Amino acid sequence: MAIFRKTDKIVGMDKKELQGLTSSDVKERLAQGLSNNFSTDTSTSTWQIIKRNVFTLFNALNFAIALALASVQAWSNMVFFAVICFNAFSGIVTELRAKHMVDKLNLMTKEKVTVLRDEKEQLINPEDLVLDDVFELSAGEQIPSDALILTGFAEANEAMLTGESDLVKKSEGDQILSGSFLASGHVWAKVIHVGANNYAAKLMMEAKTVKPINSQIMKSLEKIAGFTGKIIIPFGIALFLEALLIKALPVKDSVVNSSTALLGMLPKGIALLTITSLLTAVIKLGMRKVLVQEMYSVETLARVDMLCLDKTGTITQGKMQVEEVISLSPEYPEERISAILSSYMARSDDNNPTSQAIRKKFNQTASYTADHIIPFSSDRKWGAMEMAGIGTVFLGAPEMLLNEELDAAHAAQMRGSRVLTLALSTEKMDYQNMVLPQQIIPIAVLEITDPIRDGVEDTLEYLRSQDVQLKIISGDNPVTVSNIAQKAGFSNYQSYVDCSKVLDEELVAMAEETAIFGRVSPHQKRLIIQTLKQAGHTTAMTGDGVNDILALREADCSIVMAEGDPATRQIANLVLLNSDFNDVPEILFEGRRVVNNIARIAPIFFIKTIYSFLLAIICISSILLGNPEWLLVFPFIPVQITMIDQFVEGFPPFVLTFERNISPVEPKFLKKSIFKALPSGLMVVFSVLFVKIFGNIVGWSELEESTLLYYLLGSIGFLSVVRACLPLNPWRIGLILWSVLGFLGSAIFLQKLLEIATLTSQTLPVYALLMVIFTILFIGINHWQMTKEKSSLK
Repeated sequence: MAIFRKTDKIVGMDKKELQGLTSSDVKERLAQGLSNNFSTDTSTSTWQIIKRNVFTLFNALNFAIALALASVQAWSNMVFFAVICFNAFSGIVTELRAKHMVDKLNLMTKEKVTVLRDEKEQLINPEDLVLDDVFELSAGEQIPSDALILTGFAEANEAMLTGESDLVKKSEGDQILSGSFLASGHVWAKVIHVGANNYAAKLMMEAKTVKPINSQIMKSLEKIAGFTGKIIIPFGIALFLEALLIKALPVKDSVVNSSTALLGMLPKGIALLTITSLLTAVIKLGMRKVLVQEMYSVETLARVDMLCLDKTGTITQGKMQVEEVISLSPEYPEERISAILSSYMARSDDNNPTSQAIRKKFNQTASYTADHIIPFSSDRKWGAMEMAGIGTVFLGAPEMLLNEELDAAHAAQMRGSRVLTLALSTEKMDYQNMVLPQQIIPIAVLEITDPIRDGVEDTLEYLRSQDVQLKIISGDNPVTVSNIAQKAGFSNYQSYVDCSKVLDEELVAMAEETAIFGRVSPHQKRLIIQTLKQAGHTTAMTGDGVNDILALREADCSIVMAEGDPATRQIANLVLLNSDFNDVPEILFEGRRVVNNIARIAPIFFIKTIYSFLLAIICISSILLGNPEWLLVFPFIPVQITMIDQFVEGFPPFVLTFERNISPVEPKFLKKSIFKALPSGLMVVFSVLFVKIFGNIVGWSELEESTLLYYLLGSIGFLSVVRACLPLNPWRIGLILWSVLGFLGSAIFLQKLLEIATLTSQTLPVYALLMVIFTILFIGINHWQMTKEKSSLK
């Protein structure tokens, strides 16, 4: 069966025999809701996003404390609530941006469609199609709805949906899928699916989901908030009643003191620092031409241990080019072969990447006229046309056209290149049955390559050295992918599978062991990612086509090239604006910088959580002593904690997060941070008990005790700051000195606000002695902890 132009007679059923719908048929189907007018919003609503970021347990606890402080007009102690508001606002903005990108996702164009209604041709919008409509399609047009071909012959480009780069032959009785395009030919087809039942619509609905924020740091804070939420109400009531009824403090003082203990249990500072660090990373990556569309993906990528790569556009440049044309006959020198190929490409409608490469190379004026054009087909692996004065010219895979192996073709295949042969025959083709002539003479071999990206071998080697496992998931032939992977320095290039020949159960079983997956459908790509995630891996996926969307949405972190399809750019976590895979290590570095630096400084923040919890228990338990004089009220007020935080939890950690730190991210963030913070937390608890007991014995005033405890609390915090600054260098020493001087300056000049005084001749020696003891203990414990960590890694 030959392919004809749109103006020629349609092969098979004559156009007059086609039966379209009548106006009454259309009205009936519209009444039944069987139209192509379909819209969906499966992503999270704006209200759900606001509710998820505002109405959290963490925020509720802080809001309740702020409300209590406001009720007694303790305004100076409410500074902490600004941090809570900023955290909520940042989360809402981040998720709304992700929702906006997902909502824009659309795989369909809006070009009008020619339909046959009331025995007349009409132009309508794609959404106005109804079930059983008969419509016309020609080369270059997108298929608006799943349909069955009634008459005609064409080549469909389904790469947008399946990842297959070759064209697929479609004739009478074949199904065509919405979202794909006709690369050549002309058909009349009948709509068999509309709206949500269309292939493209199902793909969009599966992709239109906003992934939840994936941040282990924030999840760790949620665990702490969850634990605190169970005890904070009874603790708060007990501390308040104890101070008010037993200690007989004023209502305002009772609220302020009990609020301080509760606020200390909630690590607000690290939540703020995490968001600030991630925003800084987003800005830095943007300056490197990497668009971060989801802030928390920077942290996720730092934890990735499984990177799944798409071949085209990732390992290769996605730009096929004719590497060499080898003449096989002296009768057809280079100039004549060039003229034949130029004429062939001028007359052909083939538009796949291979054809584009040949057309770019051979773009001279056509020297020969041609007819009876047969487009290239992935089924046949060849195309043909009759050229006046030459005969039938064939262009296709040598193994499909010839009975013998060509040495030049074999050598090119061994180099990992795609090979086509240009061949001639003086015999006529049997166009009806598509039977090849008996005698076909090869006259040239075309070696076509998709260039490997510069530096990709070094990039892959670096990723392997960082314990990141690599897999290639591609819609192309697995042998071709394997050869290209070998050229790119991919270590397991011999481990591949043809996914078109395996069942889903088999694919799941081989997902972890296999390195290269070829001929993968969009749903198989997603299945592979799901399987790897279920095996405990943190996955990242690179891609550039619509066929990658489902896998990109499923992956923990999705990375796309700016040169890729617009739909993939809309839903990706990160977009490489330079479309260069070699930028991935720099993203990895930036993510590791953020996560490693936060992990290094996190113990500073958890000191307050530990001592606040322990002191709250001690304060509540002190009532059992039976003597109001021995009753312990929480010794700090919010403004004191807030001021110390500026120089311990604020400025030093913020500056340290900018340091370069590209070592692999260690697991168990929360456990290790609390383990390192525990000694300092216990030192604060001991300080409070010692000062209260010893001060009562020697007759210190409450102001003297409060002053000594303020200095001890800040100094113990600085021990953790010094640890975070190790190894010391000039600028880190300067950072420590700046913070210490700021702390001392505020303690001297803001005494009235902080409700403290100056260390006296009685309290200063006690301060010095305790800090000497604490420093020695801190150094010894820190050395023991580091030794234990190193031994556990061996």
